[in-house]
Amino acid sequence: MSEIEELEERIRCLSPGDLAKLRTWFLEHDWEQWDRQIEADLRSGKLDDLISEARADFEAGKAREL
Repeated sequence: MSEIEELEERIRCLSPGDLAKLRTWFLEHDWEQWDRQIEADLRSGKLDDLISEARADFEAGKAREL
């Protein structure tokens, strides 16, 4: 049995309360990973073209301020 299959089986056996705690933890963990990736992409310049494009669209009237 693979590690993922073992985790799936253990998750199936959790009480509803523990499953809710795991779900909350996992969502928070996932968002933290996402935030770190965006911050790293921003620092590395990977988002520069997208930022420039968004600014140009805004200045051309194709977007509006939120």
